Amino acid sequence: MLQEKKLECIFNRPKSIIFMGDGDKLARAFGNLLKNAINYSYENAVINIDVNQEEENILIIFRNKGDKIPEYKLEKIFDKFYRIDEARTTSTGGAGLGLAITKQIIELYNGKIYAKNDNELIEFYVKLKNNV
Repeated sequence: MLQEKKLECIFNRPKSIIFMGDGDKLARAFGNLLKNAINYSYENAVINIDVNQEEENILIIFRNKGDKIPEYKLEKIFDKFYRIDEARTTSTGGAGLGLAITKQIIELYNGKIYAKNDNELIEFYVKLKNNV
C-alpha cells in the first residue's frame, strides 16, 4: 500500500518498550491507523509513527500530510460508518468501521484516542496506561 502511493513510513520508538495486551487486537488497531494514514496521505509523502514512554502512559502518534479535516468532522471520525470523504465508496475507502473499531480496542485498555490537524498535518494520538 505504501509503494502504490510512493509513501515512506518512519517508525520512531525507544530501544525497549513493554505493554501487556492482546497482540492481535492491538495490531488491528494500529493497522487501521496506518491504513487510514496511507489512504489520506498525499502521494510522495512521509508517514511518521512515534512511540514515547511517559511515566504513566505510552503515547503513540501517527502523523501524515493530507487534506485538512474540518473541525466538525474531527469529532465524528470515530463513529461507526462515518467517512471523512462522503464520496468514497467501499471499493475505495472501506465501510467506515476502522476508526470505530480502533477506538473500541484502545478503550479496552482504558486508553484514549483522538485526532488533531493543523493545515495539512493530520495526527492521531493513542494514549495507553503503562500497565507493566
